[in-house]
This record gives sequence, structure tokens and C-alpha cells, in this order.
Amino acid sequence: MTHIHVIHENAAWLEPLAAALDRQALPWHDWFLDRGVFDLSRPPPEGVFYNRMSASSHTRDHRYAAELTASVLAWIEGHGRRVVNGSRALDLEISKARQYAALEAAGIRTPDTILVAGKELLVEAAQRRFGDGPFIMKPNRGGKGLGVRLFHSMDALRDHLHGVDYEPPVDGLHLLQQYIRSPRPLITRVEFIGGRFIYAVEVDTSDGFELCPADGCAVGGAFCPAGEEPRAKFTIIDDIDTGLQCRYEAFLATNDISVAGIEFITDPGGRVYTYDINTNTNYNPDAEARAGRSGMHNTLARHLGTELLRLYGRPDAAE
Repeated sequence: MTHIHVIHENAAWLEPLAAALDRQALPWHDWFLDRGVFDLSRPPPEGVFYNRMSASSHTRDHRYAAELTASVLAWIEGHGRRVVNGSRALDLEISKARQYAALEAAGIRTPDTILVAGKELLVEAAQRRFGDGPFIMKPNRGGKGLGVRLFHSMDALRDHLHGVDYEPPVDGLHLLQQYIRSPRPLITRVEFIGGRFIYAVEVDTSDGFELCPADGCAVGGAFCPAGEEPRAKFTIIDDIDTGLQCRYEAFLATNDISVAGIEFITDPGGRVYTYDINTNTNYNPDAEARAGRSGMHNTLARHLGTELLRLYGRPDAAE
């Protein structure tokens, strides 16, 4: 029997999709890729593979899960298997610098960003580019808003780099980034399945939070740590600017990304800055319930089932 093979490293994040796949009686297997043995001289199993490896996998003691997944995807793709969110999606998931390069190449504006390799170079680089004004520092490979901080001065940056809260990024690369203050306290996350717009979610950060161009950040003293989840209400909206939607869809097609959440912020002049692509996307059921929307995990499961049907014919019921 052919299956949908779900590649991941976080069982909790998989639960809603697993339930949706089961509800639709789709045959699927769980590929938990934090370790394993793979015979590259033999073909992988038949079926449709869905990659949802996360940039934050190293924070769950799966330090080499992304690197393992990159090698496994090369093996799978080399045998012509259908992979939803394949090697290119993973490459962008684990590097914001590569995200920004790809977005700019597609004509999509991103915040001004400096890539820094070397902790000792950060203060001089920030001073040269941003003066003493506010700016963001984030890891090149993060996920969940991990390590994203807003600084209002060089002294604050120096104190942080010499303090106990500083953690070096897992790939050794820092990003210094333009701070964008939105006229409205929100960011927007745009959800795509099958490369097509489904809906957008506004994240309201007005309840005692300032907005960093990554997540809602609580401002305390010199900087603010971005939490794992935005600390504000999710509100689903049914449309965004048509031109921006078309550019996003073209970008996803060019980069062979089928499932994604793309986040942007708007400055006081109305300019839109895209700052994050999530190819391991999750959905908020409370926001869906308030909007009267059917669950996006059901939509995703149907998409994977359609891919399986297209390639292999009607699958048998899940075992």
C-alpha cells in the first residue's frame, strides 16, 4: 500500500494533522527524523512525502534533525518521489539569510539586514548600520521567535553580549535587522496550501506589547525576548493586497514550496516588509472557530490525499 509519509521531529505539533489524516481515512506513516539508519543503495518506499522539519528542532534536543532530513530528502527526491516541501523548502526554513535573498530576488521587500559571523563583530556592525537607533538581533536559524531581541542602544547590545542571557546561534550566524514600527499594533501571517492563498491571520499586539519584526515582543529595559507564541489574539481575515498575494504565490511556485505561512509587517508609510517564511506551519483553532472556518489541518490533509490519489490512484483505507 502506498502512504503519505510525514517527516517531522515534534510529536505535539503533528497531533492535529494526524487527527485530520485519520478522519479522512488516509494511509499515512510517521517519519520522526531525529536519528535513524537509511540504506541509500536501496530505493525509498513509494508514496507522497510531506516534510515539516522545523528550524527550531535543535531546541528539542534534535540537534542534527535538519541536517539528517536534508540528506534523506536528497535520497527521496533522487528516486523521483513526490515531496511536498522538499529540499528547497528545508533550505529556506533553516536560514533567514537565504530566505531574504530569495524574497528579494522575487521582488518582495525585506527589512534591511546584516549577516554577521563572529560575536565580536556585532557591536561595530550595528553601530555602522543603525547608529544608536533601535534595531533587531536574531539568529539566522531560529524558529518560534527564538533569540529575537529589540535593542534601543549600543550599550544595551554590549550588556546583552556579555550577559548570562546571550546564547550563540546554532549555526554561528547572527542577523542585525532594521526595526519596523507599524502604525497599527499587528503583524500579518498569510497561509498557503498547495501554493495557493487560503487565509491570513492578523496578530494583535496592542495589549502591552511593542512589535518586533518577527513576533510580538514584550519591551523590558533595553531589549525584549520574542516568545514562542505571539502573546496576542489571532484574527483571521479573508484577503490581503492582491498584488502581494500574487507575488507570494509566484515566489512559492519558483521555490517549490507548497505549504507555508509568510509573515509581513507594514510601516507608517504603507510599505510592506516580509520577514519570515514558515514551511513548518501550524494553525490556530480558536481563531478558526471565531471566524467560522473549517480546520486548516483538514485542508492540508485533503491536499496530501489528493497528491497521493493523483500519483497512485485511490488509496485503501488507513490501516
